[in-house]
Amino acid sequence: MRPIQRACVIAGVVIVTACGGGGSSSPSTPSTPAASAPLTITITSQNGAQSFSPNPATAGGQMVVFKNNDSTTHRVVLNDGSLDTGNLAPGATSAALLMPSAGTNYHCALHTSMVGAVSGTAGAPPTCEGQYCDPNGYY
Repeated sequence: MRPIQRACVIAGVVIVTACGGGGSSSPSTPSTPAASAPLTITITSQNGAQSFSPNPATAGGQMVVFKNNDSTTHRVVLNDGSLDTGNLAPGATSAALLMPSAGTNYHCALHTSMVGAVSGTAGAPPTCEGQYCDPNGYY
């Protein structure tokens, strides 16, 4: 081997050894805090206050998604009309929605006997008032 070739080979070995000495072949990336995943409220059936799980959900001030595990289309709307999932086909999941910190009550706009609640950061869900409340007084 010629002296120049030998020098190139030695230099190459030194560079590879120096670059790979950390034991990891992947570059390091800066760590970023992971955003917490939204709470999933599952639509289970058309069964009044038993239509959603969990119900009430402890999610005041948090992001939630509604997942339709039923065999028919549903549309979840907060009783005050401030949030609306749009139609959710069977198997679909809504976009993430920020629940009010004080808690809230909601219903299915297509099946108005389906009702649910979100507890506020201070405890129980607010008292449900109006046409979308469970006649048994649950939510």
